[in-house]
Amino acid sequence: MNGSIDPTKESFGRFKDLPTDQPIHMLNLVRLRAEAAYPDGRKASGLVAYRAYARESGPVFTRLGGKQVWIGRPELTLIGPETEVWDIAFIAQYPSGAAFIEMIRDPVYREAVKHRQAAVADSRLIRLAPAIPGAVFGEEG
Repeated sequence: MNGSIDPTKESFGRFKDLPTDQPIHMLNLVRLRAEAAYPDGRKASGLVAYRAYARESGPVFTRLGGKQVWIGRPELTLIGPETEVWDIAFIAQYPSGAAFIEMIRDPVYREAVKHRQAAVADSRLIRLAPAIPGAVFGEEG
């Protein structure tokens, strides 16, 4: 079974239909391959390939105002499919949806994302509208 690695044309179209002038958070859940699947056959672990992606795409992310606002180490899925096991979980913040779109269109990023495609077995990328927490969990303030 192939995992979810890149956005589909349809999901990216829906992303672009949302407001592009407001800050966004992106929840990233990533399951790595044991061995990266580079089309040219080069050898690396999924973790090494993902680190190459982070290292090479990081300057573009930072230049466009992105920052990591939360990271955690997944330990157990208490509720949800047992097959959804994640190696990496973090939330990235962007100053706007437009900044995210600019990042993925940037030529340096487009070259770096080849490492992500080789590294990742499955992933989830969920756009979130930042909000102020309320007094009760699950509520906005």
